[in-house]
Amino acid sequence: MKNNLQKIPLLLSATLFIFFCFAFFLLYQKINNNNKKTEQENLTWQTEARRRDDIKFLNHSLQKITENKVLFETHFAESSDIVPFLNMIEKLGPKVGAKTEVNSVDILTNKTGLVVGLKASGSFEAIYKFIMLLENSPYELDFLLMDVHKLTIEVVPGKNIKSSDWEAVFKIQLLSFIP
Repeated sequence: MKNNLQKIPLLLSATLFIFFCFAFFLLYQKINNNNKKTEQENLTWQTEARRRDDIKFLNHSLQKITENKVLFETHFAESSDIVPFLNMIEKLGPKVGAKTEVNSVDILTNKTGLVVGLKASGSFEAIYKFIMLLENSPYELDFLLMDVHKLTIEVVPGKNIKSSDWEAVFKIQLLSFIP
């Protein structure tokens, strides 16, 4: 009987040892699964954090270039913006002392472009400055025709007197036109 009593604690301790080993391996697998999930969630979180940082950077960059974008867009005239373009041309004349007037506006159908007929009058200096302002305008212009001549006044029939006023007739094509 004494022998049986010594075997019971041995069997009990072996059973407990097997039970605890089994529990240890189950808990170990559970911890490993949780670690893998944590690593995966951490990678997902880092990816989202990078994406948010990229979005913030892009928004900041867009805000920085908004001024340049507006300035860039002023170099192009759309078909809906013809009136501001024509007003800009007419306002250039009085700045230099020339009288300007738009005679015709034609939209070319075969290629993108807008042709403007324009007349300016004033002193030679004013006409010259007006031409310089047109050349330096933010729009890309092509001078198709330019006729500059001095005006004559008929005082007595048969006698013409030259005045100090000059007149210029232009035909300008707006190359930076978006139909």
